[in-house]
Amino acid sequence: MTSSAAGALPLAGDLCLVSETPGYAGRVVQVPAARQTLAILRFLARQAGPVPAATLARELKLPRSTTYHLLATLQDEGFVVHLPEERRYGLGVIAYELGTGYTRQAPLQRLARVQLANLVDRSRQNAHMGVLHGRDVLYVIEERAPGRAPLVTDVGVRLPAHLAASGRAMLAALPPQQVRALYPDPSAFVLRHDRGPRSPSALRALLVDARRTGYAVEDGEITPGFASVAAAVLDHNGHPVAGIAMTFPDLEVGAQRRAQLASRVVETARRLSRRIGGVS
Repeated sequence: MTSSAAGALPLAGDLCLVSETPGYAGRVVQVPAARQTLAILRFLARQAGPVPAATLARELKLPRSTTYHLLATLQDEGFVVHLPEERRYGLGVIAYELGTGYTRQAPLQRLARVQLANLVDRSRQNAHMGVLHGRDVLYVIEERAPGRAPLVTDVGVRLPAHLAASGRAMLAALPPQQVRALYPDPSAFVLRHDRGPRSPSALRALLVDARRTGYAVEDGEITPGFASVAAAVLDHNGHPVAGIAMTFPDLEVGAQRRAQLASRVVETARRLSRRIGGVS
């Protein structure tokens, strides 16, 4: 059905295509089945294991007949596997290939590299991007400003997330229970230069401040004499997929300039979030 034929706007959430078929050119066509199919795949991806079709129908508010039809098609195409002995459905090998394809193509890094280069050009300070890996930040991009000294945040380096500004920015965007699981007691905290949080409550105070301001900071906790500001890149669920940070000599940058740099970092993180379809 087309929106013109129905005489109404498309329903919210439906996938809409513009037809190029002669006689229907320019009409917006609703494709609710595509939306429902994607909802099934997204639901399965979030589960700890395969689930019954009845669970899918109930949780996604789909008719049982529609659920079984879509599952049959997904099974035929390899996106879903049926476990008849358990009467459950799980993700198939093609869904795995999609995930590994995303990793191979690294769209986040490709999009972020241009954004970080622009940030460095405007600010004349070093910038980098890291991803959260357990209690560490793994750095995947570094953009060095002309004339600036190299930093410890080379690509492939891991640093404690609770000490790095980019790590704190990502931790601040996680649900509190997940942060508690990562840092259950003081034994989870390591220090580089005898500076930084030493307990869950000290870390919690830093993350509260990061949520309030919209960005995280660190001053001398990674490298003495250098400070950083950072903001998280969020996906469509509001989950932090990366942290964008800028590092500068602490004596060279005053409070007003730091606020300006932080604003630019937040702007860059939000722009990248929008580029990947996330929350900005």
